[in-house]
Amino acid sequence: MQIYNTMTRKKEELVPNVPGKIGMYACGPTVYNFFHIGNARPFIVFDTLRRYLEYSGYEVTFVQNFTDIDDKMIKRANEEGTTVKDVAERFIKEYYTDADALGVKRATVNPRATEHIDDIIGLVKTLVDKGHAYPASETMPTEECPGAKGDVYFSVRSFPGYGKLSGQNIDDLENGASERLDPGEAAKRDPLDFALWKGAKPGEPSWDSPWGKGRPGWHIECSAMSMSILGESFDIHGGGQDLIFPHHENEIAQSEAATGKPFANYWMHNGYINVNNQKMSKSLGNFFTVRDIAKEFDLEAVRMFMLSVHYRNPVNFSRELIQQAETALQRLRTARERLDEAQTVSGSTGRDAEFVKELDTIRDRFKEAMDDDLNTADAIGVLFDLAKACNIFVTEPCGKDAAEAAKKLYDELTSVLGLLQHKKEAEFPAEALELLDRRQAARAAKNWAEADALRDKLKEMGFAIEDSKQGAKLKKL
Repeated sequence: MQIYNTMTRKKEELVPNVPGKIGMYACGPTVYNFFHIGNARPFIVFDTLRRYLEYSGYEVTFVQNFTDIDDKMIKRANEEGTTVKDVAERFIKEYYTDADALGVKRATVNPRATEHIDDIIGLVKTLVDKGHAYPASETMPTEECPGAKGDVYFSVRSFPGYGKLSGQNIDDLENGASERLDPGEAAKRDPLDFALWKGAKPGEPSWDSPWGKGRPGWHIECSAMSMSILGESFDIHGGGQDLIFPHHENEIAQSEAATGKPFANYWMHNGYINVNNQKMSKSLGNFFTVRDIAKEFDLEAVRMFMLSVHYRNPVNFSRELIQQAETALQRLRTARERLDEAQTVSGSTGRDAEFVKELDTIRDRFKEAMDDDLNTADAIGVLFDLAKACNIFVTEPCGKDAAEAAKKLYDELTSVLGLLQHKKEAEFPAEALELLDRRQAARAAKNWAEADALRDKLKEMGFAIEDSKQGAKLKKL
């Protein structure tokens, strides 16, 4: 498999540290609210990567964290008069509800930052001992900068490779950072330095450390959690394009400064999401949570929509495009249903051998697309070719073994993409079902005018009639 490595800016063959095994980390949500459609894209992308790697025979350890201590969480807890822990518990449950609806499998491990405080403190201590980090008190007495009491900063210039992931020049970065320096950061030796440990403030959750009570900085959490589970060097680190700088850049710096080893071998980043060709933001009124979208659309269609574009490309979200994805998804469902309803015969027909050969070609084409940097857009195109081939095949009686081979391949490939995983029973109003029965009775009596009138009435209600040898059924337009 070839994957695009953000670090080297080219496609590379995936060669794991341990043959047959993949260690993979993807940045998860900060659990202070329902996650939005921008968050949904990396969850879907890296779930699909994990599925395909497993399909390809790898034993995958997939780690996706929960950031459960953060400024936003503290703010939300204070606003609600509750605890940060209660906020985290509530929104972790909500995450699983929405992720399940999107077809996202549970990670092998979902670590929480608060469960890895000892690992975080140990990593910060290693960085201090090696001269890559410093307590704020060494730079400025706490009485001169009381806001920095207990803070520990990473010294960016102590790590020569800083900027290698994002391709940014450290001197250019420093000029911008100087202008954005907050008063509470006066103890920094360099404007680029970032917090590894934050000294406790009144009313905030805190833990004991060699530098006093405090809590971890955001960047150090992911390094500590990933390395504690996957080891000091692992195979794949993923996330949204917005995390390349500074989050992933800082992860690399602090991790490699501590261990002296490469942190992750491959860095994968998905593109941005725009809404109606505009950047998503609350101020523009185009900010949607997945929970909002679920009120209007089948979330499996959202997954279909996300995978219909290559993960590295930007994607434009709109209701019209999701509606198109719903229609496309229904085409896939219908083709799979026709396989179940196909009239089969024992033995084989003259068409079976050629059809089974076509199935093998389709499987190879699907794998070729996915092996090319997880090209789900092309893979979905192959899936529709499979649907078309199956629709043609079942128009006449077919061999049972060939039909079973088609079902197996259909389920195999849709499972890799996380599609058609929930059997969806369409719900039709009693009035529509009654009109369908009347239309069938009219056809049986050869009252074609009445049958056509009933069909048109159903169409006005938003339903089409699909006739087959197994009978007639409704489907939504």
